[in-house]
Amino acid sequence: MSGSGSVFLIGPMGAGKSTIGRHLAELLRKEFVDSDHEIERRTGASIPLIFEIEGEPGFRRRESAVLEELTARADIVLATGGGAVLAEDNRETLRARGTVVYLEAPLDTLLARTHRDKNRPLLQDGDRRGRLEEILRVREPLYRATAHLVVATDHRAPAVIAQEIAAKLREPRAHENATA
Repeated sequence: MSGSGSVFLIGPMGAGKSTIGRHLAELLRKEFVDSDHEIERRTGASIPLIFEIEGEPGFRRRESAVLEELTARADIVLATGGGAVLAEDNRETLRARGTVVYLEAPLDTLLARTHRDKNRPLLQDGDRRGRLEEILRVREPLYRATAHLVVATDHRAPAVIAQEIAAKLREPRAHENATA
């Protein structure tokens, strides 16, 4: 695949989708969009407040509608929410409309990166490790099945990871389930 077209970043909370996405968009000279930030902008409410009022099903409906619209744009780098892959329609849309990159990180790294974050409704029940383990158990196979590329994000600077992704996107046939 060439450097043209859209790139969609998937992975669990704390994998670095937003941070790496900004670097990648700059390298590829594309617009960066974060689906969670777009939902907050459109609703005027934070993700935790949406979860509180509408529950996870209400949030997921909003997320799917925003993903349907954003993935139709050309030449963007999109950081998706960690649960975007839960809906089969979302997975199919992501794969069909761009190159999907799964940003992979081990549980301990994700725990460290999300430790102080109060903006993660699914991690507010007290047992963060147990909750993240359960989230990964359900979502990890979906991330792998959806991704064209899998890139490890542990112990490396976001700018370096973005450079690696950009290089892989320029390789022929980069979109055929490669692992970095």
